[in-house]
Amino acid sequence: MKRSLFLIITTFVTLSGCGPASIQGTPAGPSLTSKTLMVFAAASLSQAFTEIGKNFEAAHPGVRVSFNFAGSQTLSAQLIQGAPADVFASANHAEMDKLVADGLVAQNAAKDFLSNELVVILPPSNPAGIQTLQDLSRPGLKLVLADTTVPAGKYARQVLENVSKDTAYGADFSTKVLANVVSNETDVEVVVTKVQLGEADAGMVYVSDSVAIPDLKTITIPANFNVIARYPIAALVHAPQPELASGFIAYVLSPEGQGILKNWGFTPVAP
Repeated sequence: MKRSLFLIITTFVTLSGCGPASIQGTPAGPSLTSKTLMVFAAASLSQAFTEIGKNFEAAHPGVRVSFNFAGSQTLSAQLIQGAPADVFASANHAEMDKLVADGLVAQNAAKDFLSNELVVILPPSNPAGIQTLQDLSRPGLKLVLADTTVPAGKYARQVLENVSKDTAYGADFSTKVLANVVSNETDVEVVVTKVQLGEADAGMVYVSDSVAIPDLKTITIPANFNVIARYPIAALVHAPQPELASGFIAYVLSPEGQGILKNWGFTPVAP
């Protein structure tokens, strides 16, 4: 009986030594060399940055790029409240400046990496029969804009103010258009979705947003009325992965990164 018990114990110990942890070349858990780069980016960058992130991961084995896409004002508030991140890409300088003032981004660290403009979007069927910018002031129209706290919402209202200075539209053009606003959204993606679903007759978003949804109809905003939105990008002072953050920003500014941004409807800052 004692001999049998000894054999059982010996067999158990031997088999235990052959578990997954002892098999050469087969890790028992996640790789110790894997790293996650956390990027906070404006909602309008969703498609372009997702592609850029996949390319960056392919060039850096063991690296995972995780994104938090939202309105720039939401992202800056989260960062100021202590959310950890490596990179912040904003749709305007105002939100980036808040982080600089709070000591989260170094002075002069932010770099413009693209510019964008606004465009009027319409549902594919255009049930309201909108043909011109002037039609946005028609009573009873359902218009959706980003909220005034969102960069795109601020830009949209600047456009309306610019148009109102033209006597062909009238000084009250902006007032009439804003009277048609049925909802103010937290980011441009919600504006696009509502227009795409026909919940609104029109919306005003970035040109890049219309490129991402090609079935939407658009009305171009003349250059003399439009607003040029410049997007800055920077690494956070206390980035958990500072070297990867610098590498990601370098890739965004590289010819390849800028080419991806151009394909998604943005205007790159580098040739």
